[in-house]
Amino acid sequence: MSSTKRSARAHDTLAYRLSEVLTKLNQGESLDPQALADEFGVNLRTIQRDLNVRFAGLPLIKANGRYKMDEAHLGKLTIRDIERFAAFTGVSGLFPEMSGQFLKEVFATNANDAWQVRGHHYEDVREHRAMFVALEQAIVQKHTVQFRYCKTNGDTRVRIAVEPYKLINQKGIWYLAAWDDGKLKSFAITRIEALLVDAETFVPRKQVDKELADSDGIWLGAARHRVLIQVNSQVATFFQRRNLVPNQVIEKETAGGGILVASTVVHIDEILPIIRYWIPHVRVLEPPHYQQILEQGLADYLKQTARVS
Repeated sequence: MSSTKRSARAHDTLAYRLSEVLTKLNQGESLDPQALADEFGVNLRTIQRDLNVRFAGLPLIKANGRYKMDEAHLGKLTIRDIERFAAFTGVSGLFPEMSGQFLKEVFATNANDAWQVRGHHYEDVREHRAMFVALEQAIVQKHTVQFRYCKTNGDTRVRIAVEPYKLINQKGIWYLAAWDDGKLKSFAITRIEALLVDAETFVPRKQVDKELADSDGIWLGAARHRVLIQVNSQVATFFQRRNLVPNQVIEKETAGGGILVASTVVHIDEILPIIRYWIPHVRVLEPPHYQQILEQGLADYLKQTARVS
């Protein structure tokens, strides 16, 4: 197993453990460190490090060897807060010193409005730590920012000024959602250069907040369209347990235990990789050309592999 895969798997375990423990504390449970160690299959020192170091910013009360949240703060953390904290802590060295500060900020400010995290695997952005801090402050304080942006073809744009709204982690890649030239756009953090936070402030646009709330991805600034997917009975339960496609709605159950799932997307790439994962148990009904693109891609793949073999 490669070091990258080991790191990702280790973080999945860490993120799960931290989010579960944080949820227990947030719900008012009194936690015994040894019982937690047994539950998560780690040693006692690991749990003690979680409680005393990683959760240093929490208002915890320790009594008779057990830990619990100060009653005045019960329920303060939202699911989004918990997910964001798990994303910060122990992610290949990404801002380890910020985890305790993050929890303090949750109880004191609206800094959590600057972040959105989806998924548990993360690109290494340690060298961009100062940029993250500057962008978070700019978002919270509503300051415009300027930067140069390197496109995928290597070309560098002239310096642009944008209104920053959100730092988004989408499937491991960090983006800045910002208003630029009359549109809401996403910018990959690793392609941003020479960031400058302006003294000038801006008034948040209500339509931007709504679009970010409605969006399940980083495809921003364009009209969404409907996708209808037929899911067979073998995998229907996975779609019923949780949302697997953007803006998922289960429209109806079909004969034999299958379901029809509706999604709304901006771009085909928002949903096609997910559909590929569930082949042969899913089929795109609307729009029909999505299914054609899917089948053509599979046919091209089979031709290429046949030539290689």
